[in-house]
Amino acid sequence: MAKALRSREAPTALLHRTAAAVATAGLLLTLAGCQGEGTDRAAEERPVVVAPGRPGEKARTLTPEQAAKAKPDDSPNAADRAYVQRMIEHHRQALTMSALAPERAAADGVKRLAERISAAQRPEIGAMEKWLTLHPAPSGGSGGHDHAAMPGMATEEQLKELTGAGGADFDRLFLKLMTAHHEGAVKMAGEALAAGNNVAVEEMATEVVATQSAEIHRMRAMG
Repeated sequence: MAKALRSREAPTALLHRTAAAVATAGLLLTLAGCQGEGTDRAAEERPVVVAPGRPGEKARTLTPEQAAKAKPDDSPNAADRAYVQRMIEHHRQALTMSALAPERAAADGVKRLAERISAAQRPEIGAMEKWLTLHPAPSGGSGGHDHAAMPGMATEEQLKELTGAGGADFDRLFLKLMTAHHEGAVKMAGEALAAGNNVAVEEMATEVVATQSAEIHRMRAMG
């Protein structure tokens, strides 16, 4: 009797064990599927960078790490530092000359021009000084430069003459000196664009070329 009972129970126990095994296997497959989906989704959600190709080439899709490696090196070089250092002094002389206009100029156009020059170049000096604090010259490097050698700079004698002039005489001399001053600044900016390497300096030099070239045309028309 007991033997017959055990015989009847055996298939039932086997059925339970089989069902449990199937359930366990199903759970493992489900977990594996979820992990795979999560990995794929995480990969899809990673940020990517689209790098434009050269003319005729297709754009490339890069990971942030690849984009960082592909980024060109724009570390400042000697030409960048020399330009910023020299242009600060160049701008300061322009401010000195422009500060004379309100009291000595006769033409309102000259006064407005001087005001515009001051308004533009004062913040540019601040930006260049900030750039120098972020990119100091390498240890042992020379930061000296000959002010007299900078193109367009007025001499001490010319500044004294401008300071002593008034009325129409001041207007003529101011326009003459400032035109030469601007032409020198444009030349220096062009040299920086040709030999420099830093993007920020390139932007500053480009702004100088655009702004001061327009003012040169305006001053020539006024003279």
